[in-house]
Parts: sequence; structure tokens; C-alpha cells
Amino acid sequence: MLTSLRYLAGTAGPSGFGSRSTAEEATAGAGDLRHVTAIITGATSGIGAETARVLAKRGARLVIPARSLKAAEDARARLRGECPGADVVVLPLDLSSLASVRRFVASFLDLGLPLNLLINNAGKYADRFAVSEDGVEMTFATNYLGHFLLTRLLLEKMAETARETGVEGRIVNVSSTIHSWFAGDDAVGYLDRVTRRKIPYDPTKAYALSKLANVLHTRALADRLREMNANVTANCVHPGIVRTRLIRDRDGLITNTVFFLASKLLKTIPQAAATTCYVAVHPAVAGVSGKYFADCNEASPSRLGASSEEAAKLWSFSENITAEKIQKMMSVHVSAGGFRLQVQNSNADRGMALA
Repeated sequence: MLTSLRYLAGTAGPSGFGSRSTAEEATAGAGDLRHVTAIITGATSGIGAETARVLAKRGARLVIPARSLKAAEDARARLRGECPGADVVVLPLDLSSLASVRRFVASFLDLGLPLNLLINNAGKYADRFAVSEDGVEMTFATNYLGHFLLTRLLLEKMAETARETGVEGRIVNVSSTIHSWFAGDDAVGYLDRVTRRKIPYDPTKAYALSKLANVLHTRALADRLREMNANVTANCVHPGIVRTRLIRDRDGLITNTVFFLASKLLKTIPQAAATTCYVAVHPAVAGVSGKYFADCNEASPSRLGASSEEAAKLWSFSENITAEKIQKMMSVHVSAGGFRLQVQNSNADRGMALA
């Protein structure tokens, strides 16, 4: 009850910020960011676009990946309109495709740019069951697996940049409090059953699973960064509930009524982007890694989200499923959790991902 009242009132937490703080307010103490190069997925609209705007306003160089290059070019034009001289690079990326992720990373590395900040923000909510070209349920493939591979392939560049510049690198995974809606103790096993159509597809549970995976990824990633002795941190954020395009795509009487009744609980987009921006650049978060943040303050994830065992199992599964040796039309057997994936190549089973 006390937490809810603080949220509604916008009461500041230990960080000095709260649920009503905006991204511009949360980055005021970060100073000039012209030394920062950031990749932000999902930066063409919603929370990602506001995150990009605020960081560009502070001087950061931005790399905007997107499935739609037109949307990315439009985003760049908007950024340069508000921030003349903003350094914005646009590159193609479809997060639901592991091959596309590899092409994006190769293209980025060819640019010879440093990399200080990676914000894994893009998200998708699939109403209907679909699998990616790699045979993975589409929501999980887009929200988590593509980001997992993207992060893994960029880790050395981030560690190298941190060594050469002395500036701490930061990875921010955007999750959601909805991760706690996933009920069960076997995330990988559930994905297996859904993918093989052994159980009915539930879009909300699939979304919750992908957001839980973001939390678990952060926990395991922080451990590996420490093992690498890399001056790079990894943290996870819940931006808050905001009516972005992901929700507006499901407009209807019930959705509109629910959001009208819950309007006092909603954040504006500038408020929703605050926690991401705070964790990405605020000096107070220096050295903090493997944590979950909400309203610009450390918070607690779900019991399953805090499980080191589940995080290790998901990491092992993810490394196996993203291995380059995996080809279409082959059966994949992964020891972690007993996952068995039949990779399909049917156009009818494919969906489109939103980047």
C-alpha cells in the first residue's frame, strides 16, 4: 500500500527521483554526453524515441537500428530538427532474425565507432502465435533472444571501449513489471511447449515470459561481465505503464475503458523514459550491476526473476540456440531444461517483428 501511495504521489526515492520524474530531469546530473556512443533499439517511437531525444540533447552520438529504415530516417530527421548537429547513425535490424542481428553487428563494427552504451528497448506483443525464421516463438525471439545475441556480439567492443577511454560502459535491458505475471518455475520448458504447440498460445503469458527473460539475462550478464573484468555494467528497468504504440495497436472498447479507469496510474512517455535514462547515464549508478530498477530507484524483481539457477539455465539455452551452427530445417536439442525445437520454414508460421 505504501509503495502504491508513493507511486501515485510521485514521491522521490533514495535516488532523488520518483514515478513523476522525467527523462530530462533524470539526466540533468549526467553533464555533457558528447563522449558517449549509444545503440538504442526501438528508438523510432514511444519510450525509445524519448530516450534517444534526451540523450541526443545531452550530446550523445546515437545509433538507431530499425526494421523499417524509413521509420529510422524519420526519427533521425526529428532528432536533428530538435538537436541541430546531432550525430545519428541509422542501420537496418530485425531483432526477430538472428542473421539480421549478425549483419547489424558486422555493419556497426565496420564503422569503427566506440560503444559506451547499449539500450535494449525494443518490444513486441504478438496477439497470435507465430515463429521467427529461426523457429522461435515470435515475442520471445524479438523481445529477448535477438537482444541476447546483439549484446553477446557487442560485449568485446564495449569492454574494449571502456578500457581505452576509462569510461564505464553500461547495458540497459528494458523489461516490465509484467515479468512477474509469468507463473511457473520453468521458463525454458514453457517456451518449448508453446513452440511445439503442446499447450495453447497465451499472448500475455508469452509477453510476460519475454520480459522475465530480460530480467534473468541481466542477472547472468552482470556475472559474466565481472568474470571478464570488464568495466561494463548491466541493469534492468521497468519503465512504468504508458500507452505507447504497443498498447494503442489493440484499441477497442475494453482496452480504452481499462486505460480510462487506470489513467491516474499511467505515466507520460517522458516519465516512462526516465528510469532508462537514469540507469544509462546518471553518475549515481556507476559500478551498480545486475540490479532491477523502477521509478529511477532499485527495486525487487519477482522470485523467479531473482533466481540465479534460472538465469544460468536461460543463458545456457540462449547460447545454444543462437549458435551459428544451427541451420534451418534441423532439429535442435539443448541440454538446459531439455528444450527441443523443431525449426520450421513455413511462411504461414512466420510473423513480422516491430523494431
